[in-house]
Amino acid sequence: MNDGNGTGDGARGGTEGGPIRVVIADDERLVRMGLRVVIDAEPDLSVVGEAADGAEVVPLVRELRPDVVLMDVRMPGIDGIRATEQLVRGMAEPPRILVVTTFEHDDHVYDALRAGAAGFLLKRARAEEMVQAVRLVARGDSLLFPAAVRELALRHGADGRREAAADRGPIGRLTEREGQVLRLMATGLNNAEIARQLVVSQETVKTHVGSVLAKLGARDRTQAVIAAYESGFVLPG
Repeated sequence: MNDGNGTGDGARGGTEGGPIRVVIADDERLVRMGLRVVIDAEPDLSVVGEAADGAEVVPLVRELRPDVVLMDVRMPGIDGIRATEQLVRGMAEPPRILVVTTFEHDDHVYDALRAGAAGFLLKRARAEEMVQAVRLVARGDSLLFPAAVRELALRHGADGRREAAADRGPIGRLTEREGQVLRLMATGLNNAEIARQLVVSQETVKTHVGSVLAKLGARDRTQAVIAAYESGFVLPG
């Protein structure tokens, strides 16, 4: 698992120093049970609610205000994509959303990321990977799988035929250094790795990442990387 490592800005953490509050949304009861067992085994994590479909999870999240939602991408009624979109657009302070999926190359995953999910988690992931993923997104980081995102972006039209769009739209407002940072973000490098690559301090990288997010109107690194692919600024491959 690649740990994306975002800026850390906007982290929710636990409530007043308490455990990170998690809601699980999955139409399979056994999956919900398995995720609950894994999460509740950690002293800093707590499952505060469960939902069997997207129609249930939206009002549940508004009521409980968890820090993180584990969202199955395929559910009856309202699927994980629409539920993610409703939460991200409909709440002033939406929770961080991790899409839970069987296949990392599922087109539904890409749609959920575009809708505002902070990343995705494979159902076959090990327990330690699951809890680490929850902690990462709770503190404001993103969870990126660069190879999977590149392949999904390729299938969604941001391929080599698209002209690079550095001079168009929000990406055209990036400085040269910010563009370098965005390209390195798209490869999955964290702030420390970007700092070593550019021979600058981590604090400088954090400043650049924050500026990139602001100029692109991106909620987190995941949204910025998707914007980079879809604009043609970064080409898959």
